Amino acid sequence: MNDLRTAVEEYLAIRRKLGFKLYQPGILLHSFVNFAERECASVITTELALRWATQPKDAQPKWHAIRLGVIRRFAKYRSAMDPRTEIPPQKLLSVSYHRKPPYIYNDDEIYRLIKAAHGIFSPAGLRASTYSTLFGLLVVTGMRVKEIVGLDRDDVDLREAILCVRNSKFDKSRFVPIHTSTQKVLQQYAILRDKICLRVRSRSFFISERGDRLTHWSVRWNFVKLSRQIGLRGPNDSHGPRLHDLRHRFAIQTLIAWYQSGMDIDQNMPKLSTYLGHRHVRDTYWYISAVPELLQLATLRLTEKGKL
Repeated sequence: MNDLRTAVEEYLAIRRKLGFKLYQPGILLHSFVNFAERECASVITTELALRWATQPKDAQPKWHAIRLGVIRRFAKYRSAMDPRTEIPPQKLLSVSYHRKPPYIYNDDEIYRLIKAAHGIFSPAGLRASTYSTLFGLLVVTGMRVKEIVGLDRDDVDLREAILCVRNSKFDKSRFVPIHTSTQKVLQQYAILRDKICLRVRSRSFFISERGDRLTHWSVRWNFVKLSRQIGLRGPNDSHGPRLHDLRHRFAIQTLIAWYQSGMDIDQNMPKLSTYLGHRHVRDTYWYISAVPELLQLATLRLTEKGKL
């Protein structure tokens, strides 16, 4: 193992002990080390980092900037041990970030998605129930995909109707209360799961028919396949409505209901922010400016209060 590869392992180990998961950065850093070895390079230079970061050539500029950012952070760490290390300039591949506006699913699209998931074929008969229940849970809780696939059985309290989300984004944990109708669906899934899958290899609440924990990649792949099937995407579209937009839908519907019922939004916004696991309440306020209907409701409320 060369010095650069050893440094990467040490860097990842230290940051993970501090609570950073570093799934994607870990993959990218190992890719960079492989590239450096092929180039017979043992020192990080700006030129080397830039050549690696701008691969593949047809990728989006944002992806190139992300790749260079990973190397830049590692180079800052490495420079303390190897003064020959060059740290790529901050704005060398800077790209302005534009947050993608959410796609708001209507009720019919949700119905067709879950109905299609119910029709998934599998030898043992568990897969359809797994994905229809999982997609439904995304709709009614606004949780992240990784949070749901990360649920262990002990995290799902079906007696008290509470989910425990552990060490999610930003290493935050929280409790997510669920409606009694959701509680019943999860109970039905748990019974079917335990009846069909007798040899379990994971403590995960949602499992594959082999008894393993689902990956968020497999969940996304099945979503894309179903969304093409029901017409949310074209037959060969790689872009379109995302699973994460179900989270946006939950937040937006909640805010619209609050506005329409006359609730004090500023007073209750921290509650929604906590429920969603946002790092800052401003991330929750973003929905008001991102969705025309919410912006109109906010404007109307301010007008009524004489603030506009």
